[in-house]
Amino acid sequence: MVWLVDSASRWLALGMLLLLVACGGSPPPAQIVGVPAQGTAGGPTPISTPPYTLASGDKVKVVVFRHEDLSGEFTLDGAGNFAMPLVGEIQAYGLTTRELEERIKAKLKDGYLVDPQVSVEVTNYRPFYILGEVNRPGQYEYVNGMTVLQAVTIAGGYTYRAKQDAVILKRGGANAQGVLVPGTQPILPGDIIEVQERFF
Repeated sequence: MVWLVDSASRWLALGMLLLLVACGGSPPPAQIVGVPAQGTAGGPTPISTPPYTLASGDKVKVVVFRHEDLSGEFTLDGAGNFAMPLVGEIQAYGLTTRELEERIKAKLKDGYLVDPQVSVEVTNYRPFYILGEVNRPGQYEYVNGMTVLQAVTIAGGYTYRAKQDAVILKRGGANAQGVLVPGTQPILPGDIIEVQERFF
């Protein structure tokens, strides 16, 4: 009888040992935690709209007061430059209109005019681009003060597959970081808007 009790105790101990080894032998698989893309953690996020800077495709009107022969409208070439009478090529890429005024003044002061007065305004902006789930994707003429929703309207509105509560905005070229923004987000010339497909 004693042997039977000892044998049962041994089997019970062995069973518990095997159970502990099975439970503790290997850790549970690690969970992969995704990192939300910029602007998606709390839903669409409006981004700041910096002062407008010039780039290829923009058309500017330059007025040199009391010198109509130096004034005119100029289109920035592929490198963001244009040529003016007397001073030649002006590098305008990445400048605001105020900065371009100062650059032209400096060029004119260098041996041409004593105290030049210059004004610059953009008469025609480079286009913006809208892709994805809109009826007419492509490039469109920019109008000052446009929002994402107005851009979608110009592109024929959303398709039935479109995710309408937010879109991806890229600023600074196709390789720029995309940000999820609301329809009220102001856009700038050269912006790329991507309307995503919603999950049914």
